[in-house]
Amino acid sequence: MQTIQLEHFQRAAEEIGKHGDNDTLPFNIDNRFIAEKPTQLAKIAFEYFERLNKSGKKNAANQLNSLQIFNERLLTPTGAYGFRTSTKIHPFWNIYLNGLAIAIADANEPYRNSRAHSYRYSKDTVEFFDRSKSWRAYKEATLNEPLLDSPNTVVIQTDISSFYEHIYHHRVENCVDDLFGENDTVGTQIDRILNQLSSGRSFGLPVGGQCARVLAELLMTSIDSLLSQNGIIWHRYVDDFTLVADSQAKAYEALSILSNVLADYGLSLNRSKTTLLSAKHYKDFVTAQLFASDDQASKLKEIDLYFDPYTDDPRQDYEDLQQTVKEIDLQTLLAAETSKSQPDAYLVSQISRTLKLQTPMTALQLCRTLLSVQNLNAFRASWPTIMRGVISLRSDSNFSSIHATLDVCLDEVISHSKHLLLPESNCLHFLRAIRFKKTETRSVFVASDVFNKTKFETVKRACIDCWRHWNDRPSFISVRNAWSTQGVEVQRMLWLASYKFGDDGLHFRNQVNNATDNYWALGVESKAGTSFGKLFKQWAEKCDS
Repeated sequence: MQTIQLEHFQRAAEEIGKHGDNDTLPFNIDNRFIAEKPTQLAKIAFEYFERLNKSGKKNAANQLNSLQIFNERLLTPTGAYGFRTSTKIHPFWNIYLNGLAIAIADANEPYRNSRAHSYRYSKDTVEFFDRSKSWRAYKEATLNEPLLDSPNTVVIQTDISSFYEHIYHHRVENCVDDLFGENDTVGTQIDRILNQLSSGRSFGLPVGGQCARVLAELLMTSIDSLLSQNGIIWHRYVDDFTLVADSQAKAYEALSILSNVLADYGLSLNRSKTTLLSAKHYKDFVTAQLFASDDQASKLKEIDLYFDPYTDDPRQDYEDLQQTVKEIDLQTLLAAETSKSQPDAYLVSQISRTLKLQTPMTALQLCRTLLSVQNLNAFRASWPTIMRGVISLRSDSNFSSIHATLDVCLDEVISHSKHLLLPESNCLHFLRAIRFKKTETRSVFVASDVFNKTKFETVKRACIDCWRHWNDRPSFISVRNAWSTQGVEVQRMLWLASYKFGDDGLHFRNQVNNATDNYWALGVESKAGTSFGKLFKQWAEKCDS
């Protein structure tokens, strides 16, 4: 049976420190803290796990039920008009959950079918998941099915309705118990933590982090197995299924079996996204999706903009990528998207990812188009990637010649597109983009429109981070004076920010120092070891930015 080890939490902390805790939200200062203290944080997590595991299932459940695990459900746009919630979790509990998830993924991977192409755990690479197992690889695998050569073949494309939101915790707990044994507490711990993150509901996974992906794939491993046992030819990527049958009758039968299997797990198919195609139509459709034509838009879509510093010659990789991008007329491509009623979100995102590969003036021209009042609303589906691209320019001294103009463009967003800043994740990306320089427009926006109105600690923290970067002493003092009424996560951010404000910061820390042990206690502390709060304070004292 699989066991939980210190190295699982160590790898979890290192992965969060490098890539962030939630891929729908911007990188934040806690991720830097984790990146610089992975070993110490992993040790706290492992020691707590060992105490819980030795106490037995009932005691482990009771202890976790007695804790208050900080989390917030933040609104995140998806597509042009849709929304979903992303879960922001306390950094310690993110490490803890991901550490358990790594052990679960490691134990489950040998049982997974090769036809499941999503989130394949990689033990031997820097990345958490095998990058070669992608949505593209999934689609290419379907094209290689021999049955597609038959003229009578029917292909079903379908997906699961509201997949993550409907996953039942007790089913996940049973799957974990199958891997670790009935006497282990891992399944119980997962169930109790998920229950807290779901506000007491017994279903739903926290969107945005790696643990949710692992647990979803664990559940789907059982469903995949049942499909194979029934003789169905299938391929899957997360909640997307492609079924291949040799006739209309067999296709209907396969769809019925899949629906029944999912129903046993509380899941159902999305009827509006279920289509049946002939083999020829399916091959033509997927080939057009995957393989580039001669036009520049297709070439841009094919480019993998991931830059791997661990290759034998990363500099050459970067230069090759930069040269490829230079050969594409991005301004013409972006101008073409502005004339469409529904721009290609992936193409706009790819253009945003290339900004740092451009000359400063070309990057500025692209940003002006992306952020203009005429276009930004149409490009809203690409908001996070646009903001990340702008942030990459604004934080790079090689682009200092355009920083002032970029700042003007960002201030204009507050004037003409404030409605796009209402979803919390959009606001967080924007706050990160404007933290480099204080202007009157930004100052009013951050204080009046955001900090004083939001109920979310994660958003308040981002506001304080702006004041920290701006050396905005009056704003810091105003919130500092209400320290005891602020949430714990806001308190931690104020402590970090205080180091920017000299004597005011020092007096503040002296005043509240003794209270932090109680306020910041997680309930996982041991008398012998250090605590999360003390470790954070040690790090904050030496944090230089």
